[in-house]
Amino acid sequence: MLDPSVWVLLCTIGFVAGFIDAIAGGGGMLTVPALLAAGLPPHIALGTNKLAASFGSFTASVTFYRKRLFNPRFWYLSLIATAIGAVSGTLLVSYISTDFLEKILPILILVTAVYTLLSKTVVSICNKLPPNTVSLKAKQVSQGIILGFYDGVAGPGTGAFWLASSNFLYKINILLSSGLAKSNNFISNLCSLVTFAYLGYVNPLIGVSMGLCIMLGAWFGAHSAIKYGNQFIKPIFISVVIALSCYLGYQSWF
Repeated sequence: MLDPSVWVLLCTIGFVAGFIDAIAGGGGMLTVPALLAAGLPPHIALGTNKLAASFGSFTASVTFYRKRLFNPRFWYLSLIATAIGAVSGTLLVSYISTDFLEKILPILILVTAVYTLLSKTVVSICNKLPPNTVSLKAKQVSQGIILGFYDGVAGPGTGAFWLASSNFLYKINILLSSGLAKSNNFISNLCSLVTFAYLGYVNPLIGVSMGLCIMLGAWFGAHSAIKYGNQFIKPIFISVVIALSCYLGYQSWF
């Protein structure tokens, strides 16, 4: 049982993560270290984060689908491969010791944060789906397996990796890439969550509470007039994540 003040703090962080995620992406890079810093064991922190993240990714994926920016029939191989990768990654992480996870997670989050801070978004103006060739199917399967597996093992930054790799592989515009990223991110979140729940690594109260706050934060982030925009918010947000990751790394290693 967490102290009520810690629970309120986690919910607040969930709101902030959802708000920032709607603007700059990368909300999971804040929620995972926050759960670890609150004292949750690494496996439960990852499982609980999947429950919370599923709220936001479901909302986003439905929105893109309704706006016809994601076609499930066209990307079905990607969805299947992502599900397989996510379950495989989650099963693997269940066999990793708590001590090792405590040491490796801050490093993974730190590397992802630095990558997100320094990376530049590939811009494409193509607003049509790519030709449905054998090469495209191979790309879908390999991308889904790799990123689904990563999301099952850790998760932070998965959305950013989906967005960047989709732009590069398929040469589609940012909206189509985002639709693909959010929908596959929801699939990997859901499959990983079910696996974590089966293994008993989910705190439902914290996960649902943070998930609702993530949804609320994402709504405000998407509908608010952001004065400074992504270019101002993203570096500050990532800097906070880097600082928190360094703190967790120092606690785990030293």
